Amino acid sequence: MTDSTLPAPALLDWVRKELRTPVSVTAHPSPTREDSRVWALRRPDGVRFCLKVSSRPLSYERETFALRHAVPALGSGHAPQLRASSAEHLALLLTAVPGRPLGRLKLTPAEEVRAHWQGGALLARLHAAGDLSGPRRAEAARSLRAAADEAEEYLQQAAGRLTPAERRLVRELTERLRCLPPLPLAFVHGAARPRNLLWSPASAQACWIGFERARFATVVHDFVPMSCGIWAERPELAAACFRGYGRELVPEEHYALRGLAALDAVRCLVRGPAHHDAATTARGRRTLDQLTAGAFGELHALARSR
Repeated sequence: MTDSTLPAPALLDWVRKELRTPVSVTAHPSPTREDSRVWALRRPDGVRFCLKVSSRPLSYERETFALRHAVPALGSGHAPQLRASSAEHLALLLTAVPGRPLGRLKLTPAEEVRAHWQGGALLARLHAAGDLSGPRRAEAARSLRAAADEAEEYLQQAAGRLTPAERRLVRELTERLRCLPPLPLAFVHGAARPRNLLWSPASAQACWIGFERARFATVVHDFVPMSCGIWAERPELAAACFRGYGRELVPEEHYALRGLAALDAVRCLVRGPAHHDAATTARGRRTLDQLTAGAFGELHALARSR
């Protein structure tokens, strides 16, 4: 009988060939995306690795590129290192990294602040690592317009989940993304949220994982998930992240953040109900309520000014 929790035999053969030794395999829930599969591997000498099978070719291509060209800038222990990749299997063989996702840990407030500070410092390294020459700069510069284009599609899908006034607000905020002056560009993580930010209490060290959405875009893209998530209730964590990052957002980036948050809200109101995900739905509703009240981002802006 085949154990469906284990990698396919051909994939295991590839792993053994790359590591040149048998390995023990343990399946565990992916801390990145629910539709990618992740296994913990251990060699006989105790050295650990991670096997990740991407959900689709684009995710595999993005993460492979990130791990080869930008992620090494984060430094040893602050991100996985790519040991091998297989386009045939959409598989990545990665070094194991210490820590657990922030959302799965019970930390002291001081530890949480430290984790977000380090997370911001690591994002600064990542943003500085990408080569923005040629078509990559053009790709990054188009990212806000692409977000504006995407908003209308989600507004149609959201249908009765938004009031007419909310739909007008989302359109207004996302259309502004087309009119902003050039903003700082970078190679962004693309999913910089607590489930992808690991923290090791033993070493007091942060680590980013989950680079399947990494791409060239505006810097502000990387601050949307936290702003629409945990920072909405914990502004001191936003302040810590920006201190680690080394700068605050400029006013034009704040305008972009509001537009991208509006897109994130309507996206959550589509995807949450579709996947029976109450937390995602609640996040979208909370962000939209804050935008309607004109208070989005005000709390962590205030915290940074103290």
